[in-house]
Amino acid sequence: MMSLNRRMILSASVVLAVFIVLTALALDRAFFDSARSARQERLLGQLYLLIAAAEVDGQGHISLPNTLSEARFSLPGSGLYAAIFDQNGKLLWRSASALNIAAPFQTKLAPGDKRFDTDANYFVQSLGVKWAVGRQHFAFTFSVSEDRSEFDAQIRRYRQSLWGWLAALAGFLVLAQAGVLRWGLRPLRSVAGELNAIESGRQEILQGRYPEEIQRLTDNLNSLLEHEREQRLRYRNALADLAHSLKTPLAVMRGAMSGDKAQLAKTVDEQVTRMDTIVAYQLQRASTTGMHKLFATPIAILPLAEKIIGALHKVHADKPVHVDMALDRNFCLAGDAGDLMELLGNLLENAFKWCGKSIRIGAETRERFLVLTIEDDGPGIDPSQVDVVLQRGMRADEAVPGHGIGLAVVRDIVEAYQGKIEISRSRLGGAAISLVFPRRES
Repeated sequence: MMSLNRRMILSASVVLAVFIVLTALALDRAFFDSARSARQERLLGQLYLLIAAAEVDGQGHISLPNTLSEARFSLPGSGLYAAIFDQNGKLLWRSASALNIAAPFQTKLAPGDKRFDTDANYFVQSLGVKWAVGRQHFAFTFSVSEDRSEFDAQIRRYRQSLWGWLAALAGFLVLAQAGVLRWGLRPLRSVAGELNAIESGRQEILQGRYPEEIQRLTDNLNSLLEHEREQRLRYRNALADLAHSLKTPLAVMRGAMSGDKAQLAKTVDEQVTRMDTIVAYQLQRASTTGMHKLFATPIAILPLAEKIIGALHKVHADKPVHVDMALDRNFCLAGDAGDLMELLGNLLENAFKWCGKSIRIGAETRERFLVLTIEDDGPGIDPSQVDVVLQRGMRADEAVPGHGIGLAVVRDIVEAYQGKIEISRSRLGGAAISLVFPRRES
């Protein structure tokens, strides 16, 4: 496939060529019309000079002096010729320059009429005149003809000069635009070079400073590369944690094999349940995608919350809980649907477990952050225990059933989304857990 640089140069060259041709045609037409109009005006001036020099007697005879102000009228074959005709088209006078020259003339025009004609060889300017001598009036047609060979030569010289200069200008502009495009596309070539270095393992991220139009692209690429490294690290750590976590249950079951069968069955059941919880947790943590995934689609939170609340009402059917959905239907978070479902599921399950009878779900925007808050009217969380409850396997109240990993999972997901979790006192009297996410720029 053609490179971007060549494509831009080719397209710009085509546009430039079309522009140069159209410009040349417009200038050529403008010069031709201007030169032709100038010839017409000049010939009309020659007619006025002839009329000024003419004398008419009472019989309608017209005469002109032997020497005219325009010397070319007296020079045979000079290229400028004149003739005067009466109202019937009869030739009355002819300039000495027209001797033995078959120059075209307009022979009969009504008084006051003015006409300019042209053919392949001559320009002809004619004027009908009504001449008063006493009470008598005579009609004449004055006509001047000029050889257009000089005019055609002038047009040819102009066209040669025009096309020569435009061709030189086009060549210069092509070279200039090639240089400008090469300079303008240099940041993209630098990005391509750095990407090759990343592919070959010579560097890990894009390090160059680029124009603002490209800097956002390179920043996003670096974010994507960083996300992929974090993903690999998360899988590697999850596998290591899983292997380490399974050692203890396996050792317990191995030790229980020497006891009685009833105790063995109980121990195996307990440890298998524990192993199932460990595996589920490690798989969930390894698959967390993170909000900073560049092409995540914004997901409406309200439908997810309604779905989870409906299921929790069935689970806690013996506990009437009122949920205040103070949440705009258009409030969205950009991320993976599974991650957002896991966040809401853990937080709402804890709220149902700890609340008295009321839960509130709200959302707001704080400058560059989106905040989702879930509150309840339960006993709340003591500030001294905030760090404890966010640790895996730790619970605020050991008497309440659970594995102690819910808030830890929430914390891991929120941190993977480059956000943070805030725990405070609820306006309902219990705990208020806020998830603060950075807003993704549009």
